[in-house]
Amino acid sequence: MRIVVTGGAGFIGSNFVRLVLTEHPDDEVVVLDKLTYAGNLDNLKDVADDPRYSFVQGDICDEEVVDATVASADAIVNFAAETHVDRSISGPQDFIRTDVLGTHVLLEAVRAHDITRFLQISTDEVYGDIPEGASVETDPLKPSSPYSASKAAGDMLVLAYRRTYGTPVVMTRSSNNYGPYQYPEKIIPLFVTNLLDGQPVPVYGDGLNVRDWIYVDDNCRGVDLVLRKGQDGEIYNVGGGNEVANLDLTRTMLAQLGLDDEMIRWVDDRPGHDRRYALDCAKLRKLGWEPRVTYEEGLARTVAWYHDNRWWWEKIKSGEFRRYYEEQYKGLA
Repeated sequence: MRIVVTGGAGFIGSNFVRLVLTEHPDDEVVVLDKLTYAGNLDNLKDVADDPRYSFVQGDICDEEVVDATVASADAIVNFAAETHVDRSISGPQDFIRTDVLGTHVLLEAVRAHDITRFLQISTDEVYGDIPEGASVETDPLKPSSPYSASKAAGDMLVLAYRRTYGTPVVMTRSSNNYGPYQYPEKIIPLFVTNLLDGQPVPVYGDGLNVRDWIYVDDNCRGVDLVLRKGQDGEIYNVGGGNEVANLDLTRTMLAQLGLDDEMIRWVDDRPGHDRRYALDCAKLRKLGWEPRVTYEEGLARTVAWYHDNRWWWEKIKSGEFRRYYEEQYKGLA
């Protein structure tokens, strides 16, 4: 296949590109990425010389760029999105533009060029807070933040195109990913890099909000399986089955680095902060998928990667990131 991966210079997208080039020697990958603050060509440095890989800098909201990039594609995998809940609270406009309008532009390109598969990458956050049990793909959407609302709107648009136009779409909704190359605004890379620099870590509220964690390679394998074997019009949850409270996650990272609770700084809770997410992944398991990396192994790998790759994150944690951090966590900078 010739696959266009939008947002392929981001965290999950770049790991997916790497997996495709490794596992499918006959595939070609074209990355379309705007290179916003979280897009980084260093994420793709190790595949830059692969003749099956090419890169186009562009915005998925730009119809001309999208049309030119996808004209000869067999499939589009849409990782392109604004994704950080905190930023969506302070500035929701970019989220609505990219996550909704950008998805619309891509769907129109699929129709125009008779592309045979469009895979929308979504999130468990569209289901909203889950006090007990686990979300299944047919559950109603109850997003809580501007981020999750923008993703839910994009999801609904994808499904509407399927029903109205017969567009060949599939979708994955994953739980919290972690692993190499994750921009350090998210909890695991932020906390690890802070601790490596001897800086405290900000824990929201009481620290008992629960997330399901999946190692990024396991999510990418799920995405790849859905791309190739998923049924048109269907949604597939991709979760790690590792429900962990934020405080427990923090203490595990502290222990791995030989530190203790003295490095924790309690900060006011995020507005509208969902208490718990959980995914039922039985549907994807029926296709033959299951996570391979345990939570303990994945977190140890991740901490080690940030420890060994200061070249990647030290330059990120200056400039734009520094301004954001100082504004978001006043008094901790």
